Amino acid sequence: MRLRSVRLGVSAVASVLFSAVLTACGGPAPAGNVVGVDYPRSDTDFWNSYIKYVPRYADQLHMAIKTTNSQNDVANLTANVQTLVSQGVKGVVMAPQDTAAVVPTLNTLASKKIPVVSVDTRPDGGTVYMVVRADNRAYGEKACRFLGAKLHGAGKVVMLEGDLSSINGRDRTDAFNQCMAANFPNIAVFGDPANWDSNTASQKLQTELTAHPDIKGVYMQASFGLAPTVQILKQRNLLVPPTDPRHVFVVSNDGIAEELKDIAAGEIDATVSQPADQYAQYALRYIQDAIAGKPVRPGPTDHNSTIVAVRPGVMEDQLSAPLVTADGASFGPVSSIRYDDKSLWANNSGS
Repeated sequence: MRLRSVRLGVSAVASVLFSAVLTACGGPAPAGNVVGVDYPRSDTDFWNSYIKYVPRYADQLHMAIKTTNSQNDVANLTANVQTLVSQGVKGVVMAPQDTAAVVPTLNTLASKKIPVVSVDTRPDGGTVYMVVRADNRAYGEKACRFLGAKLHGAGKVVMLEGDLSSINGRDRTDAFNQCMAANFPNIAVFGDPANWDSNTASQKLQTELTAHPDIKGVYMQASFGLAPTVQILKQRNLLVPPTDPRHVFVVSNDGIAEELKDIAAGEIDATVSQPADQYAQYALRYIQDAIAGKPVRPGPTDHNSTIVAVRPGVMEDQLSAPLVTADGASFGPVSSIRYDDKSLWANNSGS
């Protein structure tokens, strides 16, 4: 059994991440324009990468930041925001994991005229200056097209869902199911809420493989399911090359370095790369614009994305999130890039 660990030096940053509020100064900043950044969690490779990128881009933007970590708990997020406001921040960047429960906090910030940029998730209500996010429905569509092609339109797949209290979990689930029903009606989908939790994912996958030993595909909605999926397939003698009839095709979401290594090794087959670096870069740029009072409008950006008006008063910058595979093939209307492509953030030095 091959155990995985977070490769980003958790012990080295623990004292930083778990302090209630910390300050990172990125060179000279305009007096009073300190920005609060709440990290959503620090228990995944993806979010630890984001946490590394934030101070790096704050330095580039000469921005002073104060940071908190809500550890996937909306009550912590609420308390953290109150602390940041009491310390005089002029804007807040957050990544709320419960996209409904965060609305009262957004309303409070709006009443104080403190702008908000939401990263990765779009709040279900309230006002934010910008949502910095990839198209999560496209994640589900890409996973569907990949598995549908690999299974030749027939068979059984397991979907290890995220948390359906998050719009990300809902978007990925709905899009995957709708794509399968429309394009691959002979593929049976067994959806299991796993709440972005590896232990839950492990239990659900074990149960499904016991009940349906002929499952030939797994879609995990984030890399929380990566280690248990590989371990379970190995235990069941199913971790075999794609040319072997026993192979179970696995597609993940996140684009962390470990996923790319597993694609290269043939242990999983694909992922969708969420841009952890651009989440940090453009969230900080947008909160700077918000504090300065700059208007935002729908349309193409200067960084190969499109801003869309998702509802009145809420804009979303939908960043590119490519499907990543071993060979860079296309799957119906969905193209992919190779796992070793240097444009992927996880392949860049220091990511």
